[in-house]
Amino acid sequence: MRYRPFGQAGQAVSALTLSLGPRDISHGPVAGRELIYSALESGINSYRLETADPVLAEILGQALKHVDRKLVQVSLTLGAGDGRRGSDRDFSAEGITSAIDRALGISGLGWFDLAILDEPADHELPQSTLNALKALRATERVRLLGISGDGDVMDTYVSTGAFDVLISPFHVNSPWQVRSRLRAAQEADMAIFVYDYFPESLDTAKKAATVHQPKKGLFGFGGPKTKANPLAHAGTFAFLHRTNNWPAEAICLAYALTDPSVSSVLIRASDTERLNMLGLVPDRDMPPGLAAQIEMARVAAAKAA
Repeated sequence: MRYRPFGQAGQAVSALTLSLGPRDISHGPVAGRELIYSALESGINSYRLETADPVLAEILGQALKHVDRKLVQVSLTLGAGDGRRGSDRDFSAEGITSAIDRALGISGLGWFDLAILDEPADHELPQSTLNALKALRATERVRLLGISGDGDVMDTYVSTGAFDVLISPFHVNSPWQVRSRLRAAQEADMAIFVYDYFPESLDTAKKAATVHQPKKGLFGFGGPKTKANPLAHAGTFAFLHRTNNWPAEAICLAYALTDPSVSSVLIRASDTERLNMLGLVPDRDMPPGLAAQIEMARVAAAKAA
């Protein structure tokens, strides 16, 4: 595992962050703790709770109780409900404060290194909530504040200077708007975490081969003949599924890690086999030529858009 600077204090965060949700505790608390133990053995020191679910928080706290708290980074997602049936999005000062206090109380973690607001709409985040978050920071229950999402409103939140961390989707075919937002966040001295590095549009060879393919002519005629064409799918992302000893997801993860502005990439892994596969990626260099292929496919996709 490799580590990167995180936060103004210069803490080190693992290149991968394990994102934990209800699926990771669906087989019980023992299986959930075993997954976290495997992540620790892989060198992962960064964990995100996808909701304020008290059960999820308790399992993470139990798994980390024998680890020096200062050596691990724990993030809590706010506004997405607490994982319980009927829980709604809630960005009120009372709701956020209650979620943090409940998760801290049951987990025994002492503090959260990062509180992440889950893409609040411009009308969902009142000033009272920002004041409550400032109070939580003053009492050191929360160390840093982050904003997560993909909508245009994220540009506004980045420009406010109120947040320390941007959590954004980022992948080989990310549009220029996302890349521009990452640059703006970096210029604002925000740390950057990314997710969705392997989007559904690229998760199979068939899908990757049809991304931004030229359209056929009238009535389906006049299009490229792919069977006899040795350059079929050139300029697409089909090559992601044709690289020896490199699963397409591993290539996409490695690509996200090549961006020097990225502190950590959020991964989901509900079993140790998948976790171990992803955990090896930060120590691997992409095969020669792959970076160039990615850039050529990106340019072709941009022209076709």
